[in-house]
Amino acid sequence: MQTQILVQLIILLPLAGAVLLGLGGLFIPAIRSRETLIGSIGTAMVVIPFICAVMLFIGFDGQASIVHLFTWMSAGDLTVEFDYRVDQLSLVMTLIITGVGGLIHLYSIGYMQGDPGFWRFFAYLNLFIFAMLNLVLGNNLVVLFLGWEGVGLCSYLLIGFWYTNRENSRAANKAFIMNRIGDFCFLLAMFMLYRELGSLSFDVLLSEGPGLDTGVVNTIVMLLFLGATGKSAQIPLYTWLPDAMAGPTPVSALIHAATMVTSGLYLLARLSPIVLAAEGIMVVIAIVGALTAIVAATIAITQNDIKKVLAYSTVSQLGYMFLAIGVGAFWVAIFHVMTHAFFKGCLFLGSGSVIHGMHGVEHELVHGSDHEGHNHTLDPQDMRTMGGLKRFMPATRMTFLISTLAIAGIPLLSGYFSKDEILFQAFSIMDQNTAAIFAWVVGIVTAFLTAVYMTRAYVLTFEGEPRWPHADTVTPHESPWSMTLPLWVLAALAAGAGFVGLPAVIKHGEWNLIHHFLGSSYGGPVAEAAVESHVSVATEWTLLILGGLIAVAGVGLAWRWYSKEGLAFDEKLKARFGGLYRLAEHKYYVDEVYDKVIVNPLIRSTTGFFAPFDKFVIDGIVNMVGFLTRATSFVFRYVQTGVVSTYATGIVIGVVLVIALMLFGL
Repeated sequence: MQTQILVQLIILLPLAGAVLLGLGGLFIPAIRSRETLIGSIGTAMVVIPFICAVMLFIGFDGQASIVHLFTWMSAGDLTVEFDYRVDQLSLVMTLIITGVGGLIHLYSIGYMQGDPGFWRFFAYLNLFIFAMLNLVLGNNLVVLFLGWEGVGLCSYLLIGFWYTNRENSRAANKAFIMNRIGDFCFLLAMFMLYRELGSLSFDVLLSEGPGLDTGVVNTIVMLLFLGATGKSAQIPLYTWLPDAMAGPTPVSALIHAATMVTSGLYLLARLSPIVLAAEGIMVVIAIVGALTAIVAATIAITQNDIKKVLAYSTVSQLGYMFLAIGVGAFWVAIFHVMTHAFFKGCLFLGSGSVIHGMHGVEHELVHGSDHEGHNHTLDPQDMRTMGGLKRFMPATRMTFLISTLAIAGIPLLSGYFSKDEILFQAFSIMDQNTAAIFAWVVGIVTAFLTAVYMTRAYVLTFEGEPRWPHADTVTPHESPWSMTLPLWVLAALAAGAGFVGLPAVIKHGEWNLIHHFLGSSYGGPVAEAAVESHVSVATEWTLLILGGLIAVAGVGLAWRWYSKEGLAFDEKLKARFGGLYRLAEHKYYVDEVYDKVIVNPLIRSTTGFFAPFDKFVIDGIVNMVGFLTRATSFVFRYVQTGVVSTYATGIVIGVVLVIALMLFGL
């Protein structure tokens, strides 16, 4: 009974917050100016579910619990129950969503202060949390898909929140459309599973799904993976995520670092027994994940917009997670989801704090602080106009540094343990899976690149001398406590969360708590590849040391290069790598290829064929129906004479006709 009540509170409170804030702001304009009240309500509607999730976690006995609310639909053989599933996997994801989500809500109170859409922003955030919780707690694919589409809608609303800017609207449309491509594949997989098994409940899918015909399983898993590439931004459906940085920074932290982009990984982990049955497709997943990781990492090195660097970093880290899925280490992928939520959430919020502080600089410059009478346009997101911010924003700087070192994989920080575990899992099955060799090598190179581009971002932003105009008289400012407190909490988690997944070489794996909690070999819901590792203890320690050295080398070299030469080192890279650097700088022209091969031909076909067809055929039919209706009514209006005797005659004639039909069967 307690589980039932807690789950209902977890699900319904964010929905109640979205409805209350949305309708209240819409119909009671006076509420819109009560920002503290709005922010407090929105934050409470996520923090309380987090407390409920903690209570569920503390009282969890290791057995999955199904919470039934009602029967959603029943048609023929199809019955969809609105059920929620509480097990190890859904608990971990719920804690991440509500915990990180609550911190981001608190941060948003300060970041969005003074925005005319403040009430609308918090309504959208609460609605997003509601949809995401449905996704991870649903006990069947239909409820999961409801949340899946819900987060897609909320992503559209939040990315295009400042919709008066046309670029923001384009970014929102791009995210929505590209996600629909993946969603279509997900739907096809659902249809096939129902056709083969007659149910979409996880209990049936997980018990009977792996036994399906090999060809059917391969097709289903491939469709699921294509669906996941949309939400989780993998090749070829990754280009929407960097553009999604057009939304407010808290949106980037919540949706594109901690929650929505991990939906595809959650889906594959939830259906891991079925995915394991498709060995050939797992090879594809590993290769695509590895390619995504290194392609995005090389792009990140060349970007100057601080949020774009973090966006491509997110794509790269998601590639790491899919690499883990591809080698059968599903629980490791979820482990990296958790650590990534902490350090990348902190990095995005830190970038927002920087932008918040630099906006003050921009405002002062544009509005007359330049005593020489010159106006300057300062992009508050361009790292080339930053530098030296550590003296003005000490809290932001320290938390950003901690999270930078964590994502770089510096030993004992969270990213070190989760990334090392992914690389170890790939290395351990090299003799049985040739794709694992490619994945491991690419993973090592990507780890080095990650340390380089994240250190570059930190040094260009916080170290050295200020590079904005009139830095001696115009200074940025530290963010308010409502923004810095979430930064400190996330930085602490980024530093220490990795200790829940200490490698197997330490205490024979007894301290790898996340593995014990999630892995099927310990009774968890996340399946594991049935392979035997032949890696010796000495090799394990060697790999651990190698991972640490790569991270230290990447951070050390990048720190030396950029603290000594600054932006000049980028020019050296351009001169040394020439066309390759420019190729990465222009994001390998993937968007341009998509426009030329897909988008523009579609637009031409619609304007050349479909537009005339719509105008003359579709509209013609509609207009013809309207014309016939008007012509018919024009004729029959003369029947309405207003003379009672005429109506009586009509009634008599009608009665006679009915009686004649009854008598003579006409």
